[in-house]
Amino acid sequence: MINKLVIVGVGLIGGSLAMALRQAGAVKEIVGVGRSWENLETALQLGIIDRIETSLAGAARDADVIVLAVPVAAMQPAMQELAPHLSVGTIVTDAGSTKRDVIAYARKHLPNHITHFVPGHPIAGAEKSGAAAAFAGLFQGRNVVVTPLPENDAEAVSKISSMWQTCGAIVNSMPALQHDEIFAAVSHLPHLLSFALVEDIAFRANAKELFSYAAGGFRDFTRIAGSHPEMWRDICLANRDVLIREIDTYHSQLDRLRRMLEQNDGKALEEVFGHARTARAEWLEGKQDS
Repeated sequence: MINKLVIVGVGLIGGSLAMALRQAGAVKEIVGVGRSWENLETALQLGIIDRIETSLAGAARDADVIVLAVPVAAMQPAMQELAPHLSVGTIVTDAGSTKRDVIAYARKHLPNHITHFVPGHPIAGAEKSGAAAAFAGLFQGRNVVVTPLPENDAEAVSKISSMWQTCGAIVNSMPALQHDEIFAAVSHLPHLLSFALVEDIAFRANAKELFSYAAGGFRDFTRIAGSHPEMWRDICLANRDVLIREIDTYHSQLDRLRRMLEQNDGKALEEVFGHARTARAEWLEGKQDS
């Protein structure tokens, strides 16, 4: 049971977490903090939060758990503001898509509270954002990664893991660098490619004509280009060293395909396409089994 939960950033992730915990009867009071008063009012009207706090100082008082569900670039100022107001036993966690940068911010701004800062990342999302997009089932059967620190209090890590499990999530643990390398490949790079393709088409002289003929394939490939630009700007910059390596690897694959086209090598193209199709089918089958 969490007596007082503070959600900093009551959007899709923060709002859905609040709703799931409330639905499970695992929280007594939920306090919302954020930069958009309109969004907080929406969260209050929808019953996602019990009350609004205008400052982190007021919200932090006697909190059991504080969840930083803000864009990763906003983590640092949030920690700076929180630091003087944290109670000894308050657990702070985050929902950021990158971990090394967030951990560095915590070490800098929460050095006296590092035992109770537990980094986390729920692997769930959608193109829509804000409190109105939140729903209690968002984390059902979805992965959540925690990247505990050597200094972490074991009970604090256990409580954050239990919090996510209560929401129906599958909790995994790994080092921060491993996390950032994995998600650069399977999340950050796909978003970058999707944004890049739409940008490329949009700035062509015949963009209107091209878009008029775009159908299911283009829609499926570019779905994630509808994601929040500010959030993805911050993620890409925060993980830029690993992401640049992934871009280079992908560029090498494109060069390989380009050579096949230049050489009119249909057999090689078919082998690549067949292998990719099989790998994707096995991935989907594995997800269904799990």
